[in-house]
This record gives sequence, C-alpha cells and structure tokens, in this order.
Amino acid sequence: MLNVYPQEITRVFLNLISNGFYAATMRKQVDGEGFEPTLSAVTKNLGHNVEIRIRDNGTGIPQEVKEKMFNPFFTTKPAGEGTGLGLSMSHDIIVKQHGGKIDVDTEPGVFTEFIITLPRTPAAQANTGGTK
Repeated sequence: MLNVYPQEITRVFLNLISNGFYAATMRKQVDGEGFEPTLSAVTKNLGHNVEIRIRDNGTGIPQEVKEKMFNPFFTTKPAGEGTGLGLSMSHDIIVKQHGGKIDVDTEPGVFTEFIITLPRTPAAQANTGGTK
C-alpha cells in the first residue's frame, strides 16, 4: 500500500510512458526494421519506500540534456510537439507533493530508465510528524 494523490501520480506515469514511446519511435526511424521498441515498468518494495522504474530502449538522453531536463520549458522535441513542462511537472509531483525522488539512468542510443522512489508515509505526514 502507498498513499498518493492518484490523479497527480497518473500524470507522472502518463508523461514518462509517453516520452518513452516517443524516444522508442524516434530510434525505430533510425534503426529500422531490426529494432524492437520496448517499454517496461517495474515496482519494488523497499520497506518504508516503494521504487518504480520505467525503462525504454529509445534514443537515450545525452549528458548535456540530462542536466537540464527537469527545468521548466526545456524540451528537445520539435516546435509544436512538446511544451517542456512534462518532466518539470513530474519532478514537482514526485518531490514536492509526495516527498519522493526521481532519478534517471540513461545511455545515449541505448536506453533511458526513470527511477521513482516514493515514501509509504505521505509527504504531509512526514513533514509534520503526524500519523493517520
């Protein structure tokens, strides 16, 4: 069990999955018929925390982009295809609303994996020391 704001967490998952599909599609255009796009989601019980990993085998993220990707309005997508708010919003939902963390592991041209760690105790309770 995990206490979350369902609508907000859904936004994070939809954004990360959508970005993964986009990256895998871009790689398929380059690598052609031999490339099989994949996206996976895995959860892990870490005791007081829950870990969620969302991984794609798309284009990966270069280091210079990785450093800026959680900044508001930063996007690598062509004009009209991205607002640059998805990852910024996802970061705020995970970190500020839920008291968790979001990390990324990536290798350009190979894969990207977002690692979300959420506390079982809601952020509001963790900050105030209260209990339910």
